[in-house]
Amino acid sequence: MPEPVTPPPVSGPAAEPSTAAEPTRPAGAPPEREFTVSERSQGQLVVRRFLQHRLAVVSLIVLAALVLLAYVGGALWKYDAGEITPDNSVAPSLAHPFGTDAVGKDQFAQVLRGTQISLQIALLVALFATIFGTLWGAFAGYFRGAVDGTLMRIADLILTLPLLAVAAMLGHQFGGTWWLVALVIAGLQWAYVSRVARGVVLSLREKEFVEAARALGASDARIILRHLIPNALGSIIVNATILVAVAILLETALSFLGFGVQSPDTSLGLLVSEAQTASVTRPWLFYFPGLFIILIALTINFIGDGLRDAFDPQQTKVRA
Repeated sequence: MPEPVTPPPVSGPAAEPSTAAEPTRPAGAPPEREFTVSERSQGQLVVRRFLQHRLAVVSLIVLAALVLLAYVGGALWKYDAGEITPDNSVAPSLAHPFGTDAVGKDQFAQVLRGTQISLQIALLVALFATIFGTLWGAFAGYFRGAVDGTLMRIADLILTLPLLAVAAMLGHQFGGTWWLVALVIAGLQWAYVSRVARGVVLSLREKEFVEAARALGASDARIILRHLIPNALGSIIVNATILVAVAILLETALSFLGFGVQSPDTSLGLLVSEAQTASVTRPWLFYFPGLFIILIALTINFIGDGLRDAFDPQQTKVRA
């Protein structure tokens, strides 16, 4: 029986393993570009979503322009807020864009100074009320039980007070200067922030990262300050912007009633209050500060809407 014949080994290109046929690239075609997908950080996602909210972006630009006008324009303007000029009750003109009052004070300088004071009051209210209210609500939501019940009943008591009446009474007792007015308003607004912070912390305290921090021996204060509050910043920041608008309107109401900022200083609310009797004969004294109040309140509300959409966890994850 003949032995089977073994074929000789094949050398050269035929010995290489066969591969799938690669598509041929036309002559002169540009090389293929490589695309990489990079995941954005949480901060970049928030900024991207905010920039997609056109009304919020426009409002931010308008608010920044108002702030620059109030502080930079007020420093460069030729008249001071308390300076008396020879022009009494002059209508808006090139020399006095917002006109003058009965004693000759330039209304444009007055409005710029009033905008400064009103913004300072609003920012101080937002800062104090947000910090105190966040800590109050975070401790209540984290410890729950008797601590939660006691802290939240105090907050509920503040919420049941007639806001404007109590603010007017306290403003009459302690008001006069802008920072005292700000403290009075902040003392009545922190309870709103505490309710929001408590609700967020109640949902976060059962998460895995909190359990991991406890397992590693982190103290309760460290868990609250380093883990819970930073993860609740989205809702807190949105409420802080709302507080700015609320404080502007509350300061206006208190000054209009005579319990806010007092002369010789001024604010937008005080300017409106002083010009209420001249709204027909000299309307520029009433409507220009009123217009600034409306612009500030509207722009801050729209910015708050944009921040709320930007921090919304239901938004689709964006990739570049």
